[in-house]
Amino acid sequence: MKTAQDYLNGQLLLIDKPLEWTSFQVVNKLRWHIRQAFNLKKIKVGHAGTLDPLATGLLIICTGKMTKQIDTFQGQIKTYTGTFVLGSTTPSYDLETEIDQEFPTAHIAPELIHKTTQQFVGEIDQFPPVFSALKKEGKRLYEFARAGETVKIDSRKITIEEFQITNIEGLKIDFSVRCSKGTYIRSLAFDFGKALNSGAHLSALRRTQIGNFSVEKAISIDQFISQLV
Repeated sequence: MKTAQDYLNGQLLLIDKPLEWTSFQVVNKLRWHIRQAFNLKKIKVGHAGTLDPLATGLLIICTGKMTKQIDTFQGQIKTYTGTFVLGSTTPSYDLETEIDQEFPTAHIAPELIHKTTQQFVGEIDQFPPVFSALKKEGKRLYEFARAGETVKIDSRKITIEEFQITNIEGLKIDFSVRCSKGTYIRSLAFDFGKALNSGAHLSALRRTQIGNFSVEKAISIDQFISQLV
């Protein structure tokens, strides 16, 4: 059983983030329960790499003095699995927003899908989604997007170490990606659709690994809370 001092000195927690929770909500929930369990007025708690609300999987949570190492964890290679849907796009590049455009798909054969992945392996330029938490002029990009304002977004260099198609079922494509910090899988979905002379959006995403940390070793929020009692 961990003590208050253990959490203040620093703990690294591997949490399997549930669907529809923001990473910030997970941090707040854990911080509140740690404070309640040990009657602490305050304790630092942070996460090492945001997951979108519609994504699940590995979230590294740091407490106390361990929060100083967040940047180190954030910089590590990450692995994701998920699903693209071909033939349509959304403004957010995922299911947070409704489909806004549809595209032909009759020309897309499995061979073309597999071949197109090669365009995205290595160092590439990627534009972050306009529906993202990145800041510009002191505002989050999604604030501009939700207000219907157009904002210029600069591309960023990212590295995709591996991009594999694991299953093709109609217009649904399952994939696995190993990539650098700063990679947006939603943007990869959008760009992949364009490269196929069609469109695509992300319908499911799960982070399975950060560096040497695996989601297989992660626990649910409820499991963590039960350990505190």
